[in-house]
Amino acid sequence: MTYSVQFFDEVINDIQKAKIWYKSKREGLEIEFSWAIEDAIEQVIKMPVSYAIRYKTIRIAHPKVFAYNIHFYIDEIENVIVITAIVHNKRNQDFVENRL
Repeated sequence: MTYSVQFFDEVINDIQKAKIWYKSKREGLEIEFSWAIEDAIEQVIKMPVSYAIRYKTIRIAHPKVFAYNIHFYIDEIENVIVITAIVHNKRNQDFVENRL
């Protein structure tokens, strides 16, 4: 089955904040972060049901290199993967549930 992808508006802010932080650590690191997130999302698109449900209907994927969590759910009726948050795994994840 082929899925399209949608993002909560807050996800763009999640990514931008992370990119700013990584760029402050080393020039170009923000690009590596972007690629890692993109690769992880591509894996989610290929096999979304391979990720276990962690809370409510939310599943969590992880990029291979960066310590981030990609929170998403699958809308089976619309064939859409909805990404609700992309956050560092050391951050308290409780606020992500409030986005639902």
